[in-house]
Amino acid sequence: MNITLSRADLIAALQIVSKGLSTKPQTPILSGIYMSAKEGQLELQSTNYEIGFILTIPAEIHTAGTAVLPGKYLTEFTRKLPAEELSIDTNSTDGLAVIRSGAARFTLRTMEVNDFPVMQRMDGTLNFTIKDRTLARLVKKSAFACLREEQRDRRPIFTGCQLEVEGREITFAATNIHRLAVKSEQIETDAGQIRIIVPARFLEEVTRTLTSEVPADVHVACSYNQISMSSNHIYITSRLIEGAFPDYRRVIPHEESIRTRVTLDAAAFASAVERASLIARTDQYNIVKLAFEQGQMRISSNSPEIGEAEETIPAAVEGDDVAIAFNASYLLDAVKSLDSDTFVLSLQGANEQGINLSPITIREEADTKYIYVVTPVRTH
Repeated sequence: MNITLSRADLIAALQIVSKGLSTKPQTPILSGIYMSAKEGQLELQSTNYEIGFILTIPAEIHTAGTAVLPGKYLTEFTRKLPAEELSIDTNSTDGLAVIRSGAARFTLRTMEVNDFPVMQRMDGTLNFTIKDRTLARLVKKSAFACLREEQRDRRPIFTGCQLEVEGREITFAATNIHRLAVKSEQIETDAGQIRIIVPARFLEEVTRTLTSEVPADVHVACSYNQISMSSNHIYITSRLIEGAFPDYRRVIPHEESIRTRVTLDAAAFASAVERASLIARTDQYNIVKLAFEQGQMRISSNSPEIGEAEETIPAAVEGDDVAIAFNASYLLDAVKSLDSDTFVLSLQGANEQGINLSPITIREEADTKYIYVVTPVRTH
């Protein structure tokens, strides 16, 4: 392989492809980037068996061919090269790739091409197209509620979103047991029916990579164990998570059970919770207490080691006065996902002590296709 190409194009491609590199020492070939040069294009691939990237950029092909180069060093070298153009030549018989740019010359030892698990673009049993902005909204309003990757040993299925397709409606549902976020959107054509669990990390990476300033289509292909999303010259694929996602609809409170509805300013609420959590975060459960009374919400927190915080903000309260306690992070995550200036917090009523122990919901008046459910914390 012998090619000449733009340094800027290669840097942009490596920034994306390097996210799929493996750092595990037992699979050294997966720390490499596979390169295939032909017909005026350079294709780059990386995979760690959980997420994979395929990306193409224009190049002047002097000699077609393939090579695998160490991803970390290729990325670092390319960023430091002095000229706007560079060449990569892997035709030598000594296993070295020669990289030239201006007066600079580097050599990198190549990796065994035949060892790399070259990916092919999949033909899914279900295929559909979704606008990148629509996909971004689905991910923004759901994936944050998943269990974090570092906790995956506990319940792997909760590190992913359940993706449901029913005709023209797509729903993402995510939970870590203590909270649930459900968001639906419409697409332009009937996409059939499917229900799969997609890693949240993959979805977040897709929306970071494929969302551009100019609206674009994202092509989605699903099989029984794999999903891919692609747009323009970027293709990203991931394994699906095996397992049965819980019937989340059962935990969404029914309208007839709601006893108190509170309309709040999202920015004022988030600021008050953040201030209270300065005290609360010293506790393992990061607990803040909310009390809703006519015309106001009182938020408080305390820590025997640090001190106390208390604040009131305006609130439009309909129904019974009630008090409730939460993990502050769960409230802040929800408010950050909102697109409206205000939101409605609904509670199912208090016990004899005036405390709500049932899950509450957060909704936006401007988005009826979104709901967030969070379980309160017992403080007694």
